[in-house]
Amino acid sequence: MNRRAWLLFLAVSVLWGIPYFLIKVAIEDLSPLLVVAGRVAIAALVLLPIAAARGTLAGLRGRMRWVVVLSFVHILGPFLLITYGETHISSSLTGLLIAVEPVAIALLMSRTERLTPIRVAGLVLGFGGVALLVGLDLSGDRLGLLGAGMVLVAAISYAVATMIVQRRLSDVPAESLVGATTGITTLALAPFALFAIPSHPVRIESWASLAALGVLCTALALLAFYQLIAQVGSTRAGLVTYVNPVVAVLLGVALLDESFGLSTIGGFVLVAAGCWLSTRPVPAAVAPMVVARP
Repeated sequence: MNRRAWLLFLAVSVLWGIPYFLIKVAIEDLSPLLVVAGRVAIAALVLLPIAAARGTLAGLRGRMRWVVVLSFVHILGPFLLITYGETHISSSLTGLLIAVEPVAIALLMSRTERLTPIRVAGLVLGFGGVALLVGLDLSGDRLGLLGAGMVLVAAISYAVATMIVQRRLSDVPAESLVGATTGITTLALAPFALFAIPSHPVRIESWASLAALGVLCTALALLAFYQLIAQVGSTRAGLVTYVNPVVAVLLGVALLDESFGLSTIGGFVLVAAGCWLSTRPVPAAVAPMVVARP
């Protein structure tokens, strides 16, 4: 990866390690539905005027079918699953479970990138790590297994969305794509969010967390991520989830007093090793022919 790609990679890694902590703070006073609706509405309000001023909204013409699909697969579905999931599990565990995304991408790409024995071993290690995390470190309520399952489904949905962006929408200007997907999600959630407005006092920390989720972890992070996909492809872009859990765990342990045991360390090591092995490039001798990208 070139210098710009590395900067985008690091930016997304940090920006997507923060949301799990911010969500945990926000849902103490706000409903999960309102948190999701609020963050996407803020992102849309930030990005749509920028896209309109730059004249890039025309890039969406003829692509709206895929933009709508991406809205549900990359934003509405995963955001709801993760936010509701965090009502039952810790923010640090949420970040760790999201790290299976590269494994999901490797499986989805298996038709064009052959699954070698090393990559298969990586998949086994990765899922073993998830099993360890889910089985031994559900530091939440008695519905922790349900919460973990919701986050895992969100990780798979993220993987599918990453591939959609690379294959169908990589040439659409990022501010228009993110603005459109967050705008569509806002419209879909608005009727339900109106019934979730709190009638009780809300701490300033919750409102601040929601604002940060919208501006930093949604608008800015998605802008950087879609640009990263366009530069390095879905497989490499998905590797941001190697760093996300580190940020999520550090924030959860330091600021939310969440537990951090041997099972957490062991599960993360297995997931990271599995992700690394499963995304290794296929040897040149057996690699399929790939058309070079400009």
